[in-house]
Amino acid sequence: MAHPKTGGYLPVPNVQALAQTWSGSGELVPDRYVRTEEAAAAEVVAGCELPVVDLGRLLDPRLSKEELANLGHACQHWGYFQLINHGVPKEVIQDVRRDIAEFFRLPLEAKKACAQLPDDIQGYGQGFVFSETQKLDWADMIYLKLRPVESRSMRFWPAQPPSLRGSVDRFSAAAAEVTASLLRFMAAEMGVEPERLMEKFGAQPQTMKVTYYPPCRLAGDVLGLSPHTDACALTLLLHVNDVPGLQIRRDDGKWHAVEPLEGAFVVNVGDTLEMLSNDKYKSVEHRVAVHPDEERISAAMFHQLLPNTTVGPLPELVKGSGGRARYRTVDYADFMKHFFSSRHDKGVRHLDHYRI
Repeated sequence: MAHPKTGGYLPVPNVQALAQTWSGSGELVPDRYVRTEEAAAAEVVAGCELPVVDLGRLLDPRLSKEELANLGHACQHWGYFQLINHGVPKEVIQDVRRDIAEFFRLPLEAKKACAQLPDDIQGYGQGFVFSETQKLDWADMIYLKLRPVESRSMRFWPAQPPSLRGSVDRFSAAAAEVTASLLRFMAAEMGVEPERLMEKFGAQPQTMKVTYYPPCRLAGDVLGLSPHTDACALTLLLHVNDVPGLQIRRDDGKWHAVEPLEGAFVVNVGDTLEMLSNDKYKSVEHRVAVHPDEERISAAMFHQLLPNTTVGPLPELVKGSGGRARYRTVDYADFMKHFFSSRHDKGVRHLDHYRI
C-alpha cells in the first residue's frame, strides 16, 4: 500500500535525455530545475560519519546487548545508520547493481516501455509533480512494488536487461530478511514485544525506488531530490555506484553530506516508525545533491505497514511516555494517500500533519 491512486502526476521531460543534450550547449540550467536558493539555504558539512550498526553483532548472543544500545542510539539521535555484516551475499548485490546500471544505459524509448501511467507512481518516470510551475528535481526514477509477490504489476518491470527481474527479486527477498531482523531488534530496544510490532507488517509490504541522477556541470543550481522524510517504516538504501550525494539535516540546521561505506546499507527511520515509537525514533529530513561530472544511481527499498492497519503510537510506548501520545492514530491507507498527494518540493514534513 505504497502508491494509492493519486489523481494524477503531470508528465515532465526525461532528465537523463535533457542532461545529455544540454551539458555541452553552454546554456544555463532550464529554469524549472534552478534551485539555487534551496541548495544554498543551509551550510553543507562534508564527511558526515553516520553511526555504524553491525547486524552480525546483534545476532550474536554474546555481543547483542552492547550492539542493541548502539542501534537505539543511532535511531534516537540520528535516524540514520550504516549497516555492516548484513549477510546479503555479495553476488546478489553485484547482480542487482549491474542490471540497474544497464537499464539506465538503454535508449529512452526502451526505458519508456515500462513508463508510469498518469494516475500511478509505479514505473519509469517522475512523481509528485502537480503544477506546470513547480520546481523539478534533476533526476529520473523507476518505482516498483515488490512485496508481497502477488501484488507485483509486471507491466512496470523492465524486460531489459533480461536478468534484471531475477536480480531484483533476489535482492528484494534478502532486503526483506534484513529488515525483519532489524525491526525485531528495534522492538526489543524500545521495550516492546517484537511480535507486537511485527503484526503491523504481516508479509512485509516492500517497494523499491531506483533513482538516476545525471551529472550537471552547474550542480550548485539544481537538486537531485527535494528535502523530505520517508513515509515508510524503514528504508534500506543501496548505492548502485560509488558517487555520493545523500545529505541529512541535523539538529544544527545544517546539511551533512553522507560518505557511504563500501558494502554497507544506509538505513533510515521513516515516518511510520517514528509514529509507532511515539517520537522515540526519528525520521530525518534528507535530500540529494548532484555531481558536476558523474552520474549517481541509488536503490531505496521502502518497508511499509499492512494496508489494512492503523498507524499511531504503540500503547506500551504511550504508557512509558507518561500517558501522552505525540501523534494521532490514523488509518494507514489514508496516511499514505496524504503522502502521495502532497508536494515534496517545499521541505514540509508530512509527519507534522499528524502531530498532537
